[in-house]
Amino acid sequence: MAIFNQSSNGKKDADTPSFAAREPATPPANTDFAPATFPRSSAAPAAEPAQAQAPVGKESLIAADLTIEGKIEGSGHVRIAGRFKGDVNVQGDLSLERGAKLNGGVRAKKVVVAGELEGNIESAARVELLDTAVMIGDLKAGTLTVAAGSKIRGHVDCGWEAGATPKPAAKGDTAES
Repeated sequence: MAIFNQSSNGKKDADTPSFAAREPATPPANTDFAPATFPRSSAAPAAEPAQAQAPVGKESLIAADLTIEGKIEGSGHVRIAGRFKGDVNVQGDLSLERGAKLNGGVRAKKVVVAGELEGNIESAARVELLDTAVMIGDLKAGTLTVAAGSKIRGHVDCGWEAGATPKPAAKGDTAES
């Protein structure tokens, strides 16, 4: 299929519509906009580490050049590369990329922060603050990983089961590190 007019005179045919005059193409009704997956080549290793594989659930992305205000709720994964103002409540994972900013509360299974978060992480099984992370707010998580260089200002509750309170140490007891 040729895109260009291949006449020898170098002039455009009068009956060939320009790109601006053509109607936009409509996708077929059964189109799935999920990312394409390609089969492995025989030269590729058979197994990859679990961390290198893509998440099983669907992922939504707020691109770097977007600023959105509202509320995010759902069961999938969310990756923010732009700016978002509002609460995020997902049963999946939340990733806040380098240069991104989130103003609002967070509830997610796993939260990875490389950008700036101004708000509370209210409930997460795992939180990772990467070296470029800036967090201003309170944090409640089962597990917390803090990289050297990250910044955090707020109250941190980590490692406590839901509803559990710390048992005061009796005299003479020593804490093990």
